[in-house]
Parts: sequence; structure tokens; C-alpha cells
Amino acid sequence: MTEIAIIEDDIGLNRGIVLALQKEGYEFHPYYTLGEAKNIEQMDLVILDINLPDGNGLDYLRRLRERSQVPVLILTANDSEMDEVSGLELGAQDYMTKPFSLMVLRVRVEKILKQSAGRKIYTAGELQFDFAAMEFRRGSSRVELSRTEQRLLYILVENAGQTIGRERLLDYVWQDAQFVDANALSVTIKRLRDKLETAECKYIHTVYGIGYTWQVRRQGQSAPGPKDNEKAGGTAK
Repeated sequence: MTEIAIIEDDIGLNRGIVLALQKEGYEFHPYYTLGEAKNIEQMDLVILDINLPDGNGLDYLRRLRERSQVPVLILTANDSEMDEVSGLELGAQDYMTKPFSLMVLRVRVEKILKQSAGRKIYTAGELQFDFAAMEFRRGSSRVELSRTEQRLLYILVENAGQTIGRERLLDYVWQDAQFVDANALSVTIKRLRDKLETAECKYIHTVYGIGYTWQVRRQGQSAPGPKDNEKAGGTAK
């Protein structure tokens, strides 16, 4: 299900956008103020007005980009070139000036969704991973990962909640594991933990005698066992 948030205070326009974009497989979340907007990071697209009763859309976009790369299409009555440049520089995918054609809006929305469909954005707790762009974040901070760390992280999150054996991890990450130091996997796991985890939230768990599993576990929660194969490691877009 493709989820689209519409943050637009004009009730008629908000409803008109929903009607114009209606398509099987789309779910709409209409909001009329910034304060009403919920779970924006989990949306597939955000249609965002700049002039809202409780704040400026560009300021909201700036804050949003500190924690999420969700696609954003800006709507505004301002035809200022500076506003358009500001929106795009802040990370908006597109910009439309009111009044606009709902037919053109539909085409632009479909283009943005098509472009983002091939990119999986993984989220878990305060972490966000975009492997295609090689961008990794913990909260508002960017995390630098080596290629080896990226490969190990990818196989863990792609199989979130499942225990992956050491041999499979070695074969995937280093490909020719027979020439890899026996300690290489343990060392790389430790580096990932140091970069991604906090005292309050752990993600990479050792399943003794078998391998490792990726699962969000906050302080006080019990550790996963060998048969913990429930998909509980986060979400991927």
C-alpha cells in the first residue's frame, strides 16, 4: 500500500488532491496543520504546503530532513524563485506553484513514486539506511560506514529478526571466506555496534554458537534466542 500524506490547510484543495490522485493501492492521510501530521517518516510521499496556520513548510522540511529522506513535493502560492530554490536545496523532490493543474500534479506524483520505488529505505528506531545512496543516519547524524560494514549491515537488516550463521555472513561479506582472518567478522560486528547502537537501544545480537540477528531491543528487553525468527527488526520502504 502506497501511503501519501497531504499537509494542506485549504480543505477544498486537500480533498481535491485526494480525488485527483485516487488510485487502487494508494492510501491518503490528509492533514490541515503541521501539528496534525503523524508518522510522516513512514509515508511514501508527502505533499507539503509552505504557508500553513501553525508554521512554515520550509522550516518543517528542514527539520524533517534531519531524520528522514521521505520524498516531498512542495505546494505554495509563492511564485518566488528563492522559495523554489530553497525547497529544492532542502531536499524536496519537486515544487508546484498554485494554482496548478491536478492532472499535472498526478503525473509528477507518479514520477516521484516511480523514482523512489527502486530505493529501499530501512528504518529501525532512530536509524535510517539508504544503501543505494550509501547514506546512513542515526538521528540527525550521518554515520560513515566502510564497504565491508555496509555489506554486513545489509544482510543483517534484509533478514531482520532471523538468525544468520557465521559462515553465511562470512561468505556474503568477504565472498572468499577461506582467506579471511577468523576474527574479521567479530571485529566488523563490534565496529557496527559502536557506530549504530546506544546504551538504550541495541540492534545486533549474538546468538551463541550460531551467528547473529538484527532486532530492535530497547533497554530492559530480553535477548533473542536461536529460534527468534519473527520479523521484528524494523521496516523497509
